[in-house]
Amino acid sequence: MTKSPRRQDLPDIPPLIHQALLNPLLQEEELLTLCDASRQLGFGGVCVSLSHLEAVRRRLGGHGPVKLIATVAFPFGALPAELKLAQAEWAAAHGAEALEVTPDWSALVNDRANSFAEELAAIAALDLPMTVVMDVNQLNEAQLALAAEAAIDAGAASLQAGNGFGAAVSADQVRALRQLTGGRCAIKAAGGIRDLERALDLVEAGAVALGTGHGPALIKALRQPQ
Repeated sequence: MTKSPRRQDLPDIPPLIHQALLNPLLQEEELLTLCDASRQLGFGGVCVSLSHLEAVRRRLGGHGPVKLIATVAFPFGALPAELKLAQAEWAAAHGAEALEVTPDWSALVNDRANSFAEELAAIAALDLPMTVVMDVNQLNEAQLALAAEAAIDAGAASLQAGNGFGAAVSADQVRALRQLTGGRCAIKAAGGIRDLERALDLVEAGAVALGTGHGPALIKALRQPQ
């Protein structure tokens, strides 16, 4: 199959996909089937809630090309700092290879940026790659800039544009976040990535990871003849 000129200019898509396994209504058979598909299709990671972490670790086996990413304080980040750290420590002890952390938005918007950053720094000290979720649909420009700076200073390896709530993440939001970071960390996009064209738009805008519950469907579309 010949790639279109647009696709030839983009990186290989499957390793960019982080298959989301976050639906609380997922049945165990579905969960395991998506784990197997993620491995077979060459995805870069699977993103799981703590309740599914151990089952997914067993299914994936030892550490391999599919990174096991655990969510911390998903989806709203509204936990005391010590409980959030305890979640991260539990995830690290039970096989997580990376953490996806929803920060304390209340601290940020109530002028407690130091608390916002200190909480993240404590989690970053666990020495697992940490992605910090940015609520790009609700934060204003100044709040987003402050959150990005604080997260990077705290040790974030990447920032995530979108959290899966509200409007789908856009290429413009990815570009804006990329501009704020100035190349100091990676950018992941998540939320509403259901079709291939949107996924390609986000990668063109600078996303190096795509959080989606629709990974297999994206690959099926990618493999369709042009």
